[in-house]
Amino acid sequence: MNTKFKAFVVREAENGVFKSAVEERKVDDLPIGDILIRVSFSSINYKDALSASGNKGVSKNYPHTPGIDAAGIIADSSSNKFKINDKVVVTGYDLGMNTSGGFAEYIRVPEEWVLKLPSNISLEQSMGIGTAGLTAGMCVKLLKQKNSLIEKEAIVTGASGGVGSLSVYLLSKLGARVTAVTSKIDAHDFLISIGAKTIINREQMFDQFRHPLSKSRYDIGIDVVGGNVLSGLLTCMNREGIITCCGNVAGADFKTSVFPFILRGNSLIGVDSAERRLSEKEWLWKMFASDWNIDCLDKIYRTVSIDNLESEIEKILKGGQIGRVVIAMQ
Repeated sequence: MNTKFKAFVVREAENGVFKSAVEERKVDDLPIGDILIRVSFSSINYKDALSASGNKGVSKNYPHTPGIDAAGIIADSSSNKFKINDKVVVTGYDLGMNTSGGFAEYIRVPEEWVLKLPSNISLEQSMGIGTAGLTAGMCVKLLKQKNSLIEKEAIVTGASGGVGSLSVYLLSKLGARVTAVTSKIDAHDFLISIGAKTIINREQMFDQFRHPLSKSRYDIGIDVVGGNVLSGLLTCMNREGIITCCGNVAGADFKTSVFPFILRGNSLIGVDSAERRLSEKEWLWKMFASDWNIDCLDKIYRTVSIDNLESEIEKILKGGQIGRVVIAMQ
């Protein structure tokens, strides 16, 4: 199949500088796989920005096309599970890391990565949710399994980003009183509109922390940033409080003591959605199509073309992204 298509390609120059551009590729150049998908929409995640900037811890081989999310229509299939024109979504696994990713008009992947979308979620809406939404959803699911969310004091760090904003919405929808942490003044109205009851900046949050234990304030937390933010958050949870941890933009290392765990019975749960079993992802999509329907999703994401990718990647690396950014591929 010699079909030509547009793709965002990152190349490594001889001097170690990484450059990117929209290029023309051929379907025959894609990796071997069961399912060929004509991509309609993708989305930008922090991991994509790292891949696009040449981070070898994310993508080892270049030239490379990032994009860990993709939604589109099946163009060819050797699988008995899927047929041509099925509306499908792929999130995570190796897509966009070392397998040519969603920042392209076509991807080819194993059938084990692919899910049919619920009929009431459009391809564009699915990328408004994407990996960020699945991560937020998994955090909420785990918190709910441990503790009722109704009337609980919740805190979400990195609240103005993709995972953070969707976490704020879901927790509020399920009955929690949400404190949103953000340093972006221009995000306050947005966060209030999606359910935040209180907004504080990082400095105000740090003022609450006293090591090894602070005054207890929160029942549940979703931490998207890691580093010293997670270190501090662990000091101020109520008895049997629970934090889910799913990000490291403030650093991969954090410090704590045993006291939050042995004196207050606190729990820290790590969350990753990329490598979750397909059945778990399917459950999450069904929830977003029903009980967790995001009635304000149009407030949470905006759509740009593939030609605007570079500027959006720079923005997310500088911490300037608010909500989700969907990429229109067609």
